[in-house]
Amino acid sequence: MTISSIDPQEVARFSAIAAEWWDPKGKFAPLHRFNPVRLGFIRAQALARFGRDGKARRPFEGLRLLDIGCGGGLLSEPMSRLGFQVTGVDASERNIGTAQAHAAEQGLAIAYRATTAETLLAEGAGPFDVILNMEVIEHVADPGPYLRDCARLLAPGGLMIVATLNRTLKALALAKVGAEYVLRWLPAGTHDWKKFLKPDELRGFLADEPVRVEGPFGLAFNPLSGRWSQAEDADVNYMMTVARDAA
Repeated sequence: MTISSIDPQEVARFSAIAAEWWDPKGKFAPLHRFNPVRLGFIRAQALARFGRDGKARRPFEGLRLLDIGCGGGLLSEPMSRLGFQVTGVDASERNIGTAQAHAAEQGLAIAYRATTAETLLAEGAGPFDVILNMEVIEHVADPGPYLRDCARLLAPGGLMIVATLNRTLKALALAKVGAEYVLRWLPAGTHDWKKFLKPDELRGFLADEPVRVEGPFGLAFNPLSGRWSQAEDADVNYMMTVARDAA
């Protein structure tokens, strides 16, 4: 029997605001500000991993990318423009509807599905050269099996990028209390601090998989410039890379 990674309360929370994904001043405004640093990191890691030409307009032609928990498509669309053959999945039908409509307006051919990582694995989908697992794992019901399912969707030599929040008191103060209740950047209840994950926990989840896990790569927000950048400090937001061994 396949165990579901879906947390119904989390799906309902994001479904309720699905129409606002592409409003840079709406409820997802923090994610719009966050997107440039995520995109830069993904692009640099993929260029290095696959030896592609960074000067090319579509450097990732011929590579398959899976965007898990794609929401309204804020990462799927730029990945498609970079040449990836993109599949975007989300547990919320409303998120997928928003993503499909926006991609159609942009003339982008992205395969969107309302489904989960474990369903894709059971169907024999993939494998994928790149998997984006961005700000998703802290919202799933059981992060260990979920992350292993994702890793098993990677092609030999493939790369997965995981972004999440660290379970530290600093993250509690800034990402939970500060962002949701003081600054009102996010709707109250967006995150559950108890579901934040330490980098060593992510490594532990994948300890028996044929992958190499590197990081954490910290991210920091500058309140004066309003911009995110890569940083040594991984106490709040961070990313990890997961590289599957070549065949």
